[in-house]
Amino acid sequence: MNKEITLCTEELSLYYGTFQALKNISLEIGKQEVTALIGPSGCGKSTFLRTLNRLNDLIDSVQIEGRVLLDGEDIYNASCDVVALRKKVGMVFQKPNPFPKTIYENVAYGPRIHGIRERKKLDVIVEKSLREAALWDEVKDNLNRSAFRLSGGQQQRLCIARVLAVEPEVVLMDEPTSALDPLGTQKIEDLIRELKKKFTIIIVTHNMQQAARISDITAFFLSGEVIETGVTDILFTRPKDQRTEDYITGKFG
Repeated sequence: MNKEITLCTEELSLYYGTFQALKNISLEIGKQEVTALIGPSGCGKSTFLRTLNRLNDLIDSVQIEGRVLLDGEDIYNASCDVVALRKKVGMVFQKPNPFPKTIYENVAYGPRIHGIRERKKLDVIVEKSLREAALWDEVKDNLNRSAFRLSGGQQQRLCIARVLAVEPEVVLMDEPTSALDPLGTQKIEDLIRELKKKFTIIIVTHNMQQAARISDITAFFLSGEVIETGVTDILFTRPKDQRTEDYITGKFG
């Protein structure tokens, strides 16, 4: 059975000025799968992730070649609405970045921007999003408290709830647990397993054990190229490329 593809890149290259950071990357992202991007620091993982919702557009010297297709539509086409794209493809960053607002207003922020003003509707969205982010039970009695009073792990789940509130199709995560303790990390990993029932998830991680635990597919990046992609269990136990094996076994990285 052929799997359904949500996102794919075709011969994607990215330049910062004259430096080529991504080199002809062609990658397919399956619907409702967790795809982990692994590789040493500076190999292009986060840069690649940011091409998928055009966050690199914010950098002046960036040039992009190739195509990024979301549901078959090229997101770099001039007709693409970037605001609508970022609603469809949400981003969770390395460090939790809640807004200086209440817990409630953090989650309601996106729906408000997209035109939802009615309090009853916002109440429903806030509760649903916090439940999906496995945070509701911890905060339901303190929704008007500042988001900054939450622990680091709770703040990161709040940021995930904020992304989910606008009902994305794809959730990008750039090392979402690197600033968290082991308990916070475990909660986010449990959450990712739950979220893939509804969302397509792409996660950059330096932690190979994490990639092995939570992802269906793993792509190994090195020097701006994808060296190998495959089913996670197979890639970690029977990699085809010697460079993949060397990285996984700790010979470099």
